Amino acid sequence: MIRNQEALVLLLDVSPPMHNFLPEVEKLCFMLLQKKLIYNKKDLVGIVLFGTKVTKNELTKKVGGYKYVLVSQDIKVVDGDLVEAVRELPRGTFAGDFLDAIVVGMDMLIKKFLLTKRGKIKKRLCLITSALCPTKGPYKGAKEDEIGTIAEQMTAHGIRLECIVARGRLSGNMNMRIMEENDLLLKLFSKKTIAKTVYVESPTSLLGALRTRNVAPVTIFRGDLELSPKMEIKVWVYKKSAEELPVLKLYSDEAPPTDKFATHEVRVNLQYKSVEDPTKVVPLTQRIQGYSYGPQVVPISSAEWEAVKFEPEKGVKLLGFTDASNIMRHYYKKDVNIFIAEPGNTKAILAVSALARAMKEMNKVAILRCVWRRKQRNVIIGILTPNVSEKDSVPDSFYFNVLPYAEDVQEFQFPSFSNLPLSWQPNEEQQEAADDLVQMLYLAPFGREESLLPDVTPNPVLERFYRYLELKSKKPYAAVPPVDKTLKTITEPDPKLLAQNKSIIDEFKRRFELKQNPKLKKSTRDRQSGVKEEANIGESSDAGAINSVENTSVITMVKKIGDSTPIQDFEAMMSHRESPEWVGKAIKEMKNKIFDLVQNSNERDNHLKALDCLVAFRKGCILEQKPTEFNNFLLHIYKFCKYHNLNSFCESLASNEIMLIPKTEVTDSEVTEDGARNFMVKKEPILE
Repeated sequence: MIRNQEALVLLLDVSPPMHNFLPEVEKLCFMLLQKKLIYNKKDLVGIVLFGTKVTKNELTKKVGGYKYVLVSQDIKVVDGDLVEAVRELPRGTFAGDFLDAIVVGMDMLIKKFLLTKRGKIKKRLCLITSALCPTKGPYKGAKEDEIGTIAEQMTAHGIRLECIVARGRLSGNMNMRIMEENDLLLKLFSKKTIAKTVYVESPTSLLGALRTRNVAPVTIFRGDLELSPKMEIKVWVYKKSAEELPVLKLYSDEAPPTDKFATHEVRVNLQYKSVEDPTKVVPLTQRIQGYSYGPQVVPISSAEWEAVKFEPEKGVKLLGFTDASNIMRHYYKKDVNIFIAEPGNTKAILAVSALARAMKEMNKVAILRCVWRRKQRNVIIGILTPNVSEKDSVPDSFYFNVLPYAEDVQEFQFPSFSNLPLSWQPNEEQQEAADDLVQMLYLAPFGREESLLPDVTPNPVLERFYRYLELKSKKPYAAVPPVDKTLKTITEPDPKLLAQNKSIIDEFKRRFELKQNPKLKKSTRDRQSGVKEEANIGESSDAGAINSVENTSVITMVKKIGDSTPIQDFEAMMSHRESPEWVGKAIKEMKNKIFDLVQNSNERDNHLKALDCLVAFRKGCILEQKPTEFNNFLLHIYKFCKYHNLNSFCESLASNEIMLIPKTEVTDSEVTEDGARNFMVKKEPILE
């Protein structure tokens, strides 16, 4: 018996209420069978259609009834015929009774594996229906009793049921009584046996509603959750989420075409050769790993590496609790794991439930130290979040996320809107236009299904890859097809929604005027004239260059702060993003320009120009998060003016309220708000 083998029967509703969804049902089943061919090629699949004109099933022949139920494909190992069977489903003309379909599918599984021990093969029914057609009552008793009987048989034979109810937007001609009754019947299955029901409204949600790949759960840890040296809880840890990516293998076409058993496998053998003698191969015993340390490479043998490796003790230990608000969501790393109590251990289940509910009530999370296995090289620090179950039949658990160490965190300082001038901040009209745009694109509008829910949204890259893989298996030289319309709804905004709200988009555009930012290019003049130009380039008006953008495709890059427009030159240099060196160069040249204006002239006009440059310099340092550059320079200018009795410039600093950059404006600053304001320079009495 093959491990983790599954037998699946698809119960597909093709009655008139499902016609709009059938193209997506075809894609879903097609994708399901494709993945089974890739990952679970030994699985067994059967297909049952209901709501068809034709009736064909074993129960009809033996006991009668079960009309309009067609066994399209008997249970067999997944192959190309099954894939073709779901490519174009027939459109039924009769009402589909999903209870009849469930009974027929269950009967197929029971008869197929009558002599097979329970648990050897996983048996699953997958029902895709609108549940809008009436269901027939049993000969005796009520429908609820019939469902109880069906559920008992499913439990006895280890059969699970997955129900996907696809309805879309309900119209006025729907029979609400029938719909509510069917919903109640499906809910009874969830209570009486292992069953799950998912409701979808959109084709995109339908594509992700069915689990298309059967992945066996494997624990990454089984052992004790140590709360204290004298208190432990038996737990199992599983991966809750993991990124799935296709793995392509190397293929060789060197095998003879007549060889039917050729594997076309490519084997890679590495050889290390001496630099001094390229013909000489260096054996493994003469090779050693080296690690860069400054300009040199330090060789470290395997024995030394084993000795220096940190091998922590296996186990999961509680370090403490903290408020959930103290752990930022963006600190989470890697995949999500789930902690559950050891199955069958009543004491462990009660302990996990009590701990999870207490943490939930107090809004706390736990910090754990985890080493999943022996000889693990690193120690994992993570956060344990309570997951209190809403169902009595499902025990409580925990979610686990890995937290970063200090070396893993990358801090980026960005200026706040509150620190910018009022002219740079959005006004009420702009804020209102932005609010309307956000509300327009809200994924969970009132009264409708939320779009792009993670549980039912497939990966469009994977789906496109699998579809092309199936096409290429039949036509090796087939061109890549265009992106499927349904997959586009995941990666692109809804064109109907954009068209309906064109006025909101136009209002947003009008409130936020966009101007083209020309790409500055280096001058193409020869080097001889370029040397002379570089000395005078800063003296040309930057405003004139900007005004000529429409008529000129190449603009000379500002490389130096000139005398005529130093502020414009400084802002132009600070805006260069080709290299981070431009910011440092602009700051250095602005310092020199301000110092020259203060030092080399006693005219008040130049002092005013220096003050304007100082204000622009302060603004630039705030935007680039460089408060120390400005604060140190302002202190230097202040000391210089005091020493050379330039009291008029000191008075201008005080009257214009030019102060140091405090921590409230830039978090990296070491100056407090009071310290920045107390720096204000006042005129001192003249000593005689």
